[in-house]
Amino acid sequence: MLTRRLVLAACMAAGATLAPAAFMPAAAQVELKIQHFLPAGAPSQKSLIEPWAKAVEEQSQGKIKSRIFPAMQLGGKPPELYDQVRDGIVDVVWTLPSYTPGRFPIMSVFELPFMINDAEATTKAAWEFYQTYAKAEFPDVHPLLFHVHARGVIHTKGKAVQSVDDLKGMKLRAPSRPVGDALAKYGATPIFMPVPQTPEALSKNVVEGTVVPWEVTVPLRLYELTDHHTLITGPRGLYTSVFLYAMNKKKYDGLPADLKKVIDANSGSAITARIGKAWEDVEKPGLDAAKARGNKILTMPDAETAKLRKLAESVHAAWVEDMNKAGKDGAKLLAAAQALIDKHGAKTN
Repeated sequence: MLTRRLVLAACMAAGATLAPAAFMPAAAQVELKIQHFLPAGAPSQKSLIEPWAKAVEEQSQGKIKSRIFPAMQLGGKPPELYDQVRDGIVDVVWTLPSYTPGRFPIMSVFELPFMINDAEATTKAAWEFYQTYAKAEFPDVHPLLFHVHARGVIHTKGKAVQSVDDLKGMKLRAPSRPVGDALAKYGATPIFMPVPQTPEALSKNVVEGTVVPWEVTVPLRLYELTDHHTLITGPRGLYTSVFLYAMNKKKYDGLPADLKKVIDANSGSAITARIGKAWEDVEKPGLDAAKARGNKILTMPDAETAKLRKLAESVHAAWVEDMNKAGKDGAKLLAAAQALIDKHGAKTN
């Protein structure tokens, strides 16, 4: 009897020792709800969000899974995306800081007219600039990436734009305050709205045109609502917009170290080159669609581009002055952004 009791006790002790290893449940799976404002077929989802979600899932061995909600399927409007991720309504968003004008003025330096050379170099510059100069603007989220789109194009209906004078009096959708200020200097009337509203605005003649890159003309079918497209060539393009891919800070901070490492390996400088190049590559389908429809593809003459650049100088000066009033060194910030764009590979077309 004593022997049986000893054996039983030994077995129970061994079982107690082995139980945590043998019966410990698998690590809790992390689910990320990712929301953005464009259709599922847009480059934002196909070129950034889907590849990112796949890489994170594979590298975490399935511990991190994502659910993507395009076109604001979880509710709200595009300008609310930043607050949604800040407040934890969603876990990750892709949005534009400029959808809330005046809230993120430092990063808007890249949206000043005639800053961009190409999307890859300018994306690399934007991320490096954020790391050095703009972290204080985004303390309540965890930025995964800042990137830009390729050079903006002027798309109009019923009118060719090949001079500054052609822009005078035109109502054009503007994506951000710096671009709107530039359009106003050119004599146009800027109408501010999130890009998903542009098709309706064009169809109802609220605007006569818009400035967007080619890539967004495909998911929103803007090439069907406009018939003239004006390219700005030279060392710098007319404009770009800054995009933010961000994660809820509490969600990121609560991840175990191994999963944070996975997120970090798919963030920031690790992906700027790929994403920047992707936004250059997605320009071609929009251009091809416009050509196939028989739309007019125009190029602004060099002399007129020079006039646009000259008029835009006052927009740069106003931004510098605003930064100075906010206690920042505006001239230093502007020079730093320009130097970083040059550093990461200026192109001359």
